Amino acid sequence: MPIYGYARVSTDDQELYLQIDDLKEAGCDEANIFSEKVSGVRADRPALDACISKLKKGDTLLVWRLDRLGRSMPHLVTLIEELRECGVGFRSICDGVIDTTTASGELVFNIFSSLAQFERRLTQERTRAGLKAARARGKTGGRKPITADDLRVKMAKRLYEDKGLEIKAICKQMQISRSTLYRLVNIKERQLCS
Repeated sequence: MPIYGYARVSTDDQELYLQIDDLKEAGCDEANIFSEKVSGVRADRPALDACISKLKKGDTLLVWRLDRLGRSMPHLVTLIEELRECGVGFRSICDGVIDTTTASGELVFNIFSSLAQFERRLTQERTRAGLKAARARGKTGGRKPITADDLRVKMAKRLYEDKGLEIKAICKQMQISRSTLYRLVNIKERQLCS
């Protein structure tokens, strides 16, 4: 079955030679190597997308190191899991034990997968704890509520009550949806206690 390789460096100053040579030495045909010079944090990586689109059941994706493929551990685990679901194997040259085409490599990957899920849950727990602590100090998240003196509210009410324009035209002019228009029109003036 074919082996496809993916090589990436982060900046134009870096070279791909080392990765490409090692991919070829590991059995990857040069015609099946996809490479690019793009930061790992970027979501859009055309060469990686092209490589993945070529992969079929029984193929193997080969990378020089894990950090060449994934933006983060959760992203890496998700990507490898998607490959596995499609019947595509995965190997990393420098991270020798990462080889989902073998039983021991699959075990190691499953451990990584569990660690990534643990990391996601810790992040969720820290976020919830931070929000709870902020609320306890009287801080709330989200947008500030729109009041009746907001310029958009006044403009929406004026255009709506004028009856000179259709609802569709008002929405187009203000660049808002119909539901937003009705929400703005229905904002009441704040009543002061007497």
